[in-house]
Amino acid sequence: MTTSHDLGERTVLVVIDVQNGFAPGGNLAVPDGDAVVPVINRLAPRFTNVVLTQDWHPPGHASFASSHPGHKPFETIELSYGTQVLWPDHCIQDTNDAQLHPDLRIPGAQLVIRKGFHPGIDSYSAFVEADRRTSTGLAAYLKARGIESVYLCGLATDFCVAWSALDSVAAGFRTTVIEDACRAIDLGGSLAEAWQRMTAQGVARISSADLG
Repeated sequence: MTTSHDLGERTVLVVIDVQNGFAPGGNLAVPDGDAVVPVINRLAPRFTNVVLTQDWHPPGHASFASSHPGHKPFETIELSYGTQVLWPDHCIQDTNDAQLHPDLRIPGAQLVIRKGFHPGIDSYSAFVEADRRTSTGLAAYLKARGIESVYLCGLATDFCVAWSALDSVAAGFRTTVIEDACRAIDLGGSLAEAWQRMTAQGVARISSADLG
């Protein structure tokens, strides 16, 4: 069965964290992360509306292993809002690591949402930070624009893309992840778990070829 995709005024492409820090050579490189760039560059002009997100951490952020003596990257600890994976220092504000990938070409993007800038709260999702209370304002912006459908791509599938997709559904948007325009960290089976959660909540899973 072929599904029609309307990429017009009521639809948005949200490009998640396609930054130097998550590309090869970055401080938290996602395997093959730069492979999403040409796919996204081909897709973005087809959408009337495009939003970008950018991880934007202050030095000493609570999600950094370096902020917790005795702990190493990829360990987990309990913070005030729940379990937190500890990451290498990455995407620190106003550094090259935090900049958008230099080959990303989306001149028509209408908004850049920066997230993770609160020192004590991580933020995977483009919509709601990890405490599950602090909003980024994206849902209100999209609703004010009359957006009904959200398409997601970027880095990484099993963390920032998945959390954004789940929060998009919770906010009432029809939500689709473009699988080949994403790459995953896959930490301890996190990719399979993320797809299971997304599918259970009604997130659609397509490839860029499905958009024609």
